[in-house]
Amino acid sequence: MRDGDVKIGFVFIKATEGIGSVDDQFRRNWLNAEEQDICKGAYHFFIAGKSGKKQAANFIEMVNLKKGDLPPVLDIEQAYGVPATELKKEVEEWLLAIEKQYGIKPVIYTNIDFYKNYLQNDFSDYPIWIAHYLQPEKPRIERNWSFWQHNENGRVNGIKTQVDFDVFSGDSLDFKNFLIR
Repeated sequence: MRDGDVKIGFVFIKATEGIGSVDDQFRRNWLNAEEQDICKGAYHFFIAGKSGKKQAANFIEMVNLKKGDLPPVLDIEQAYGVPATELKKEVEEWLLAIEKQYGIKPVIYTNIDFYKNYLQNDFSDYPIWIAHYLQPEKPRIERNWSFWQHNENGRVNGIKTQVDFDVFSGDSLDFKNFLIR
């Protein structure tokens, strides 16, 4: 799979949201990625104010990860008015439950502003996937990042809508070592 001169090397697929929502296309997208031999990972869209443990249970019920898959991802972008201390407590519960289930540290996905306002002083031992557009070479963030979402207007053959484009911070060996073993 290619976009211009860039070969698509991995994909993240939305699996779940909140406590009980499952993406209608998850299973189809997951199987299609596997059939195309594209390295894949699943993410959960976190709803602030809801139990982190219950949200983790929703993800675990839906997602079966195996050797060679990307680590699970927590997508957190909005606080919905929830105080930072409560938000961080529920995020931590999700992260710990997922790490216990899959035996690997999950990745935290967020945008640069949410990171600066809510997360930059916490969760530094978790890999981060940062959305920060309109940057020419890398996101403006002080800490190391694993993935950078640099564009939300990508086009890929077989997908009618625009998709996000991301890069991994590292070479092919680093990427291989990042996968579930």
